Amino acid sequence: MQSFLEEVVDKVVQQHLELENLVFVLPSKRAGIFLRNKLAAKAEHTFFAPEIHSIENFVEKVSGLIYATHPQQLFLLYESYLRQKPQRPDSFHAFLKWGQTVLQDFNEIDRYLINAKKLFGSLAEIQELDHWSLRSGKTQMMKDYLAFWETLPSLYEDFNTSLLNKGMGHQGLVYRHSSLQLKNYLEAHADKTFIFAGFNALNTAEIQIIQRVLSETQAEIYWDIDSYFLEDPIHDAGFFIRQHAKTWPHLIKHGISGVGDSYRRNKNIEMIGVPKHISQANYVGQLVSDLHAKDGGVLAKTAIVLGDELLLNPILNAIPKTVERVNITMGYPLGRTGMAGFFEMFLGLYVKLNEKGWYYSDIIDFLSHPNVEILFGKGASRILETIKGKNWTYLSVTRLKEASGLPDSTISLMFFEGMSSPQELIAAALRLVDTLKEKLQAANQALELEYLYGFYTLFNQLDQLVTDFRFITDLKSLESLYRELLSSESLDFRGEPLEGLQIMGMLESRNLDFETVILTSVNEGILPSGKSNNSLIPFDLKRYSGLPTYKEKDAVYTYHFYRLLQRAKNIYILYSTEPDDGLGGGERSRLIDQMLTDADAGHHIVQTYASPTIIPTFGEFQRIEKNGKLPDLIRKYAEKGFSPSSLSNYIRNPLAFYKQNLLGINEVSEVEETVAANTLGTIVHDTLEDLYRPLIGKYLTPEALYTMEGKIEERVKFHFSKSYGDGDITRGKNLIALEVVQRYIKSFIHQEAKACKAQRIRILGLERSFKMQLDFPECDFPVVLKGKLDRIDEIDGVLRIIDYKTGKVERKDVEISDWEGLTMEEKKSKAFQLLCYALMYRSQNPETDLEAGIISFKNQSAGLLKFAVKPSSHSRTKNHSISSETLSHFTVELKKLILEICNPEIPFEEKEV
Repeated sequence: MQSFLEEVVDKVVQQHLELENLVFVLPSKRAGIFLRNKLAAKAEHTFFAPEIHSIENFVEKVSGLIYATHPQQLFLLYESYLRQKPQRPDSFHAFLKWGQTVLQDFNEIDRYLINAKKLFGSLAEIQELDHWSLRSGKTQMMKDYLAFWETLPSLYEDFNTSLLNKGMGHQGLVYRHSSLQLKNYLEAHADKTFIFAGFNALNTAEIQIIQRVLSETQAEIYWDIDSYFLEDPIHDAGFFIRQHAKTWPHLIKHGISGVGDSYRRNKNIEMIGVPKHISQANYVGQLVSDLHAKDGGVLAKTAIVLGDELLLNPILNAIPKTVERVNITMGYPLGRTGMAGFFEMFLGLYVKLNEKGWYYSDIIDFLSHPNVEILFGKGASRILETIKGKNWTYLSVTRLKEASGLPDSTISLMFFEGMSSPQELIAAALRLVDTLKEKLQAANQALELEYLYGFYTLFNQLDQLVTDFRFITDLKSLESLYRELLSSESLDFRGEPLEGLQIMGMLESRNLDFETVILTSVNEGILPSGKSNNSLIPFDLKRYSGLPTYKEKDAVYTYHFYRLLQRAKNIYILYSTEPDDGLGGGERSRLIDQMLTDADAGHHIVQTYASPTIIPTFGEFQRIEKNGKLPDLIRKYAEKGFSPSSLSNYIRNPLAFYKQNLLGINEVSEVEETVAANTLGTIVHDTLEDLYRPLIGKYLTPEALYTMEGKIEERVKFHFSKSYGDGDITRGKNLIALEVVQRYIKSFIHQEAKACKAQRIRILGLERSFKMQLDFPECDFPVVLKGKLDRIDEIDGVLRIIDYKTGKVERKDVEISDWEGLTMEEKKSKAFQLLCYALMYRSQNPETDLEAGIISFKNQSAGLLKFAVKPSSHSRTKNHSISSETLSHFTVELKKLILEICNPEIPFEEKEV
């Protein structure tokens, strides 16, 4: 296979003896590297290399201007906008949302040499029509909106003038200026022969420049097009070149040079549907591995072309290590490095900082970043633990210093008060860069240092811009500018562009040919990109004025797609089979369907679907054998004492008992932004204990109970502060929770006051701890049952044990009809706990029959929910008395449960919860 550039070199070398007088102009710099290599390979003697330019560099050289950077354009455009003296000018932050679009439109207008005044006049009239109404007057908002469109011509003129005064231009302005300066350039280079190669879609300025060079100098132009596309009157791959052939005098006279006939030759084409984009990356890795295994030299003539460049990192990770030479012809976006997240969060902290301090979740996210650990060491984890332990919802510098235990100089690297100006924040970021540099150098982290240097450059650029342009006065504008700069920064990979497997984007593939092509993400919305209309100019006005629309852009993608395939022998086209894949792709591209329906091409096309090998994992429940040190651990726990809640935990899920009760592995503590249910329960219990403690041993009276009412608010707030740490209870859901707890307790006391008018109620004990040793001969070690009873009282001579629950409990939860189900079903855990309390109480008061029940604060209207034994689940007959016989039945079931826990032959088996 002879590549397009080789064909051009052959023709040029035959026609021109002195190559040093040639000036090559190509679509991209990348093509220039390959062209220089082809010239060197063809040369039979030493010669001076000709000039080789990309079209952008050539136009820049002709114009005498330099390209302004994107940030410079934005700042100068904003200055021009302010000079228009709008009544209510947008801040720079607000301007960035529409300034990008205006820049793009100005660029298009100049590249296509459009009469800007006429176009903007039409645009203003369209907006006027759109906002026409029967009302006599317009609102102020409508007036401001229409005034903006009317100022666009003067904004355009002012902006372009300000750029020209500095010797700069945006791309369109450089192109427009180049068309005006071309005569001077050609006179100065009259001894040169210009050769244009590989172009397709050209803007109006490029068309004028190239045509003038062709007509006024010794110049040639070669087109990278296949006759199959050129001769088909409706094929989009030849759309632009067919137009040029009809309208350019040079082409009408001399014809099209460079036309090939390779597309219809035999090709092996595979179209592979793969679910999701990451699976495509893995498939590419496997494909490269297979190609390398068959023929190690084939990869030197292979290109992986990324339809979506976000796949670069996954594909790099997927390429096997056996492939030694890989060259990447694209930069890795700086914004996709881990360092980008660190600085993004750092700036975000000060943008979000308010009078209350930093919100805890922002601080937790920031402190969890690996770079903070590099700087703070264990101080970061100490802060995190303190935040969670004390429920700090908002944090100040003082609190962070207190929690970290680090020197003030270390904390002040990232956290400081009084931050107000963008300059100070940039200076702080640069100090962070310096400190991180020292740490990373000490750890020999070369790649991270490379990333860090990118941010060093970025923040210095930010500093210069903020110094030169004084309107960046708020941190939100600084953050927006930072993101704008970051989006355009990339880390260049350095490799050998002429050797090994090539990885590139679609645009980098222009003029380059490979025997094997692997093309990814060939989906609608990616190839082609579809109907994106990031412009202020409506579609109809663009068509009328001669500006490109999405239709022309689709034709550009079509040309690049087919041009890449026309000389290749082996082609692998990958697309995602999944709709709404998240990276812009949906259904497979129309380009694939077009190839499949094109019978004239005569290609051998194989359609396949690929999916990753999935090894199913069956949901086997975890099983822990009681071996090693586990029996000793169980023995120690039994001697210390089983609590009713720990036994209920075992009934619910033995594995949870093993982890939480035996190993002491609790759930990770989190900041209770709103009061958690267990914390709420603790507050209710502690408050009721405080209120009722003076009444122990006394009969309740309405007067004594109503006297408590005045103490409820103070006691509830006290226990909130004790149990909820430094959490804020003055607003939001926590304030509501505070009111709810007070309402719970007040309602309960009112019910008690009403009850004690008809019955004699005496408090016998509050929050009393009990412990009893169980006599189980099967165990060769002591077994203890322990617990704390919320309340013991007497009502009309009947002893009661009462348990408080802040959650919802219903009567059926404390009634049983089957003793065996008591230790097997979680739904009977409330009844099980009440019987545990009754058994412990009877161990110290053996002759006493009693009742037990639950007060559910979410079901207070039900009163005391008493434990009861029923003959059957549907029976209405209930026995509330907990007698010796009842406890005898219960002890049998309790013994079974505890012996099961202690039996080394019975493993802890996970239950489905």
